[in-house]
Amino acid sequence: MADTSLGTPEQLRDPNYMPALVKAVPLGIQHVLSMFVSNVTPAIIVAGAAGFGFGSNSPDFPELLYMIQMSMLFAGIATLLQTVGAGPVGARLPVVQGTSFAFIPIMIPLVAGRGVDALAALYGGVLLGGLFHALLGTVIGRIRFALPPLVTGLVVTMIGLALVKVGIEYAAGGVPAKASGAASYGGLRSWSAALVVIFVTLGLKFFARGMLSVSAVLLGIIAGYIYALGIGMLSFEAIGQSWSRAAAFALPQPFKYGFEFSAAALIGFCLMAFVSAVETVGDVSGIAKGGAGREATDKEIQGATYADGIGTAIAGCFGALPNTSFSQNVGLIAMTGVMSRHVVTLGALFLILCGLVPKVGGLIRTVPIEVLGGGVIVMFGMVVAAGVSMLSDVTWNRRNMVIFAVALSVGLGLQLEVMNLAPGAPNALQHLPDTLRILGASGILPAALIAIVLNLLLPEELASEATEEISGGMAGHK
Repeated sequence: MADTSLGTPEQLRDPNYMPALVKAVPLGIQHVLSMFVSNVTPAIIVAGAAGFGFGSNSPDFPELLYMIQMSMLFAGIATLLQTVGAGPVGARLPVVQGTSFAFIPIMIPLVAGRGVDALAALYGGVLLGGLFHALLGTVIGRIRFALPPLVTGLVVTMIGLALVKVGIEYAAGGVPAKASGAASYGGLRSWSAALVVIFVTLGLKFFARGMLSVSAVLLGIIAGYIYALGIGMLSFEAIGQSWSRAAAFALPQPFKYGFEFSAAALIGFCLMAFVSAVETVGDVSGIAKGGAGREATDKEIQGATYADGIGTAIAGCFGALPNTSFSQNVGLIAMTGVMSRHVVTLGALFLILCGLVPKVGGLIRTVPIEVLGGGVIVMFGMVVAAGVSMLSDVTWNRRNMVIFAVALSVGLGLQLEVMNLAPGAPNALQHLPDTLRILGASGILPAALIAIVLNLLLPEELASEATEEISGGMAGHK
């Protein structure tokens, strides 16, 4: 329920209304707290996949720090594009932008084990994919028919399923420990830190209210961090080293890692841009409905899509990852009842400030991988749950069951087959060109392509037929 001390009901539903600064600032920071961990996690995952060392004495430490810093800075800049706008760019609604999880299954194969050398192609894909994403703004209203809940729900579910393995590996001790065969991998000490995060997060989410509930994942990770200090998993000396090695202030560097054209990166980012665009359409619609009790206008949806793409393209020029609207903040607007875009603008300015101070990234880097794993398990599980929620809107007739079954079987099958192989071992896609092999290994793009094509081609008449043939005769039984 909205707090009427912030303004009249009419004012609270107005995106252009500005509450008193003493109340607007905490509301803006609350938006940042609800997305902070999710925003920096993709950079840590991609850096880990590339083989960056996580220790403060690692030669890769400055690169990891820079990626975390850019995640915060350009999430703030992309959010300003949405809330303040620039010409046709931006919804001018309280839309919070952050680093997208959707692209992680595409990015991991591009950088796997290749270190800093892989980043030129990665950021080339981010830049070009962002420009393509912005172009989708001109046609987003006309292509939504090809992406019903059956397709988008499947894709979001597949994204979550592709990522849950990362959470388990982190909670057990991290990919480097697994690769080296370290005896500590999967030990009680590692799992205990992850479980502290999970239990504290769940406790706050279900039994607390207000900001405590909204920031449950962040507070869970803080609790895990304190626990890690208590059991000696992390030392104050290591924290001090990270803090001292990080600068007090630093500006982003354009094309720090160079620019390289990669067909796999370009195709992968462009295809996933469709998913991100549809997600943003849903978030903007949810904000308009939950905050103002109305439908989003075509101009707002188009402006939001432009901001998504341009924010991503700019981020790619400076070493940040693709941005998209954050769904958790949509729920926060519905909960607080404050529709003010200026509140979110204040949150964006706070993010930008954090992004210009590398010492913030230095502290984030000291979070033990096991502690981060506990938070990641919750976050990626929520991605799967969001996909299942979308699928609940599907009418499960024979036609839709066939589409879902074929797309899921091929996509998840490819994903699992490639994931479980030793390096250099033959795989189901080994005879494909490099570009197609990288794209197919994610499992998500093949599943999305199959679902879209079958949804457009299979006749609607199948929808009226019974489902007994597919469900083994169980349809209709109680």
